[in-house]
Amino acid sequence: MHSTGATSKAGRGSRVKLRGSVLALVLLENGRQIRARMSQLSVNGGLVSLDAPLDEAIRVTVLFHLGKTSIRCRAQMMFPMWATKGCLQPFRFLELPEEDRNKLNHELEDLVRAGAAQEEEQ
Repeated sequence: MHSTGATSKAGRGSRVKLRGSVLALVLLENGRQIRARMSQLSVNGGLVSLDAPLDEAIRVTVLFHLGKTSIRCRAQMMFPMWATKGCLQPFRFLELPEEDRNKLNHELEDLVRAGAAQEEEQ
């Protein structure tokens, strides 16, 4: 289901490639809702796949579910990159509470462990 690609660097949690398997909702300040697919995710932010790019630096609310964890957090959109279909746009969390950060980190670590186990079986 999820890709096994993940990296871990000192001082930062796992970054997991989800390849669009996690749906997300991006809420704009004007009330507009945009559906997205999470391409990559870490406890600091992520990369979403969108049909059309959002303005750089705008603040949004990102909602998504990963495993048993639901996240609703303010985020800031960064510079988009065009893709084959639509665009990929990074974002960074602005106000992720410590409890949610720990839950998200646990879910990401579970995905990393599951991916490592899959690689060992092959």
